[in-house]
Amino acid sequence: MQTLPCPVIGVGDEAHPLAPFCDLVVADDQALAPLLANIERTPIAAATLVQVLRATEKLPLHEALVLESLAYATLQGGAENRAWLAARDQAPPAPVEAGPPILAERNGELLSIKLNRPAARNAITIEMRDALAEALLLPALDETIRTINLEGAGRCFSIGGALEEFGTAPDQATSHAVRMMRGPVFALAPVATRLRATVHGACIGAGAELASLCGHVAARRRTYFQLPEIRFGLISGAGGTAGFTRRIGRQRTAWMALSARRISAEQALAWGLIDEILPP
Repeated sequence: MQTLPCPVIGVGDEAHPLAPFCDLVVADDQALAPLLANIERTPIAAATLVQVLRATEKLPLHEALVLESLAYATLQGGAENRAWLAARDQAPPAPVEAGPPILAERNGELLSIKLNRPAARNAITIEMRDALAEALLLPALDETIRTINLEGAGRCFSIGGALEEFGTAPDQATSHAVRMMRGPVFALAPVATRLRATVHGACIGAGAELASLCGHVAARRRTYFQLPEIRFGLISGAGGTAGFTRRIGRQRTAWMALSARRISAEQALAWGLIDEILPP
């Protein structure tokens, strides 16, 4: 079943002997319908997603991240992503915000990092990506930094990658090379056990993916989590296939990615995506 080049979805009892070999299991046809709608809209992205999840489930973290990036780059050159890019509404210009894209402050053994584009709901732009990767190099080089706190300014932690920058890479090979050299997830992975993320509000796409790799994740009660990339003809590209799978398992990750549905902080806690819920 896990050699089939498409999503394998079980319908019915999760205790069935074949259930572990499915990419995910849903209770009934009503729960299956929204998944099928997304799969039929972007079948190549859906197939790529489950193939990556199967292949990376037991890989070391770095190797899983590399494979995710390669798959993401492949889909960036595909017809499904190109169709979304052609059909999307023109994104309005991002608000002009003063100050650096992240705020980083060291106090002894503590390094505090804050995403600092509140007007844009901390959409992760190229500028923010580079600054975050650079900030995370410090604890990688200095083990006297025992704790790294990560949070977002404003109304939410992060709405994910800045949509206006999607499709701006010169080619897919360069896109992968840039992620390998400057992607925050590759800087985050070596220090993940020292990272404590505190998230609130929207925690979407790349924002949720980065948080999922942190050693401890606390969420405000009204936080919600979402992986919407299937709608763009893509899969997670900021560590989600690795981070989510290690926290909630391959099948729940597949459900979140194929459904593109939100889950609440309460659901995230029950599944293990977060470690605690804080007051609003």
